[in-house]
Amino acid sequence: MSTPEFSFRVLAQKGKARAGVIRTPHGEIETPIFMPVGTAGTVKGLTVDELAAPPLDARIILGNTYHLSLRPGTEVVAAHGGLHKMMAWNRPILTDSGGFQVFSLAALGKIDDDGVTFRSHIDGAKLRLTPERSIEIQATLGSDIAMAFDECPAGDAPPEVVAHALRRTTAWAARCLAAPRAPGQALFGIVQGGTDVALRRRHLGEIAAMDFDGIAIGGLSVGEAPAEMYRILDEFAHELPAERPRYLMGVGTPDDIRRAVAAGIDMFDCVMPTRNARNGMLFTSQGKVVISNARHRMDTGPLDPDCPCDACARYSRAYLRHLFMAQELLYMRLASLHNLTHYLRVVRALRAEILAG
Repeated sequence: MSTPEFSFRVLAQKGKARAGVIRTPHGEIETPIFMPVGTAGTVKGLTVDELAAPPLDARIILGNTYHLSLRPGTEVVAAHGGLHKMMAWNRPILTDSGGFQVFSLAALGKIDDDGVTFRSHIDGAKLRLTPERSIEIQATLGSDIAMAFDECPAGDAPPEVVAHALRRTTAWAARCLAAPRAPGQALFGIVQGGTDVALRRRHLGEIAAMDFDGIAIGGLSVGEAPAEMYRILDEFAHELPAERPRYLMGVGTPDDIRRAVAAGIDMFDCVMPTRNARNGMLFTSQGKVVISNARHRMDTGPLDPDCPCDACARYSRAYLRHLFMAQELLYMRLASLHNLTHYLRVVRALRAEILAG
């Protein structure tokens, strides 16, 4: 690995599943781990104290290069001394490179071999992202883990589009490695290849040969059927270098995470727990709950009797439903706190199972 301040150790393995520890400048991360998404420098609705306190106890969160470069702008983050200080968050941060926006905001952008030109989704202003600019922004943000700038093709993209994405992603990966980074900042490479395992293996050979501190799998959960994603993970995830953390980007449900951990993945992020919470979908040990359903109107019991979060320990399903139907802000805070607590408890339980053999 290229970054002395960053290290990874596997402590136990059961089948393909692994339990390990990542060391970063802002602390250690026990894996497998789920990273709450703080796209714009905040995990929506929650303070950093709530994120850090048990039972949620998030050890690392995620920020986004593209969004933070637009709002508040890198000059504002730099004036605070970096994203950690601006957010008042003293634990690790991983920043996405902006590469996913090549996919998600494709209608607003034009891609070429040098980079991507966007029109801002906020005001239409022109924005140019190249591998060097992405790393420059991430250096200003000061994240513990930066991501290489990549091209993420759609799940149903034709072979020629996927081939172009692989070629560009490999070329951009080398340019990211050559760009100056913040002191102590690790850099992860990203493997693409759509649903073709042979292409994934070929691209992995190119990315793994580079001096990245970790390897991510990109381009899944972007339109392909869940069964296809599971097939790729089962056949391929364990082939990522064993001595480096393996990160599955943008995935997914608790069941997706269980399947991916069993396939050998160490790190996850997804907007699902907070986005679904705001829209009334809650994950519990007894299954999904749609809080707007009329059957919860008179339910004075807890959302999840097995969950120690404030939403479950102090309030009833009926009260949560009332808050949701009345569009009270407290609902969004409690629901996000609950869903993230559930996700972190899922990965911690998986870790405990692996350590116990």
